[in-house]
Amino acid sequence: MALAGRGVLAIWNGIAEEAEADFLAWHVREHIPERVAVPGFLRARRYVALRGEPRYFNFYETASPADLSAPAYLSKLDSPSEWTKRVVRHFRDTSRTVCAVAFSAGLGDGAVIATLRMEGGGRDPGTLARALASLCRRDGIVGVHLLRGDTAAGGQATAEKALRDAPDRTAPWVVLVEGVEAAPLESFLDEGVEEVCRALALSCPERERGLYRLQYGLARDQLGAES
Repeated sequence: MALAGRGVLAIWNGIAEEAEADFLAWHVREHIPERVAVPGFLRARRYVALRGEPRYFNFYETASPADLSAPAYLSKLDSPSEWTKRVVRHFRDTSRTVCAVAFSAGLGDGAVIATLRMEGGGRDPGTLARALASLCRRDGIVGVHLLRGDTAAGGQATAEKALRDAPDRTAPWVVLVEGVEAAPLESFLDEGVEEVCRALALSCPERERGLYRLQYGLARDQLGAES
């Protein structure tokens, strides 16, 4: 389906093997619910890799990109819980980008998602939208989204960021393609990426392409009245 708002926080991360079980529990029981409860946050999803690295991809949809630099959110980043401190120290190869939604179309949610972290100047918004709209008509694809990364946003020092072992990478552009199963997205990654790159006037190295399966999703209206 089309994304819920106009802002997205897109995160890819690995996790040390000895901390993976703790990460999975923390993400579902504490971290995602806490984030979705922040004003402006609308929905969160977490995926695990079927192909590519890092192992996990997760993203948060917000009403506006400005919600990702608002005091309510930054205060969370500067006051991590003890559980957060324990887990985040084990993050590896983290890519974290504040994004604005440039194009989003679809009907319903897919069980798998292809992710492209792209580079370049890109074309005008209308051309970008037309280049991606045809993907939505392919069998097995239910959503296509283009995110423009703000590589300067989210760069402020926070207590949570200081826990990670290296500075976060960022992506100037992100394309997300949702599918009902892996096969049509495997075909897209194998045969369709270069065509999309040419149409968008962007590039996407092989190492920046991934295929991920949905593990968990939470929307704000699922938190309950107290949130």
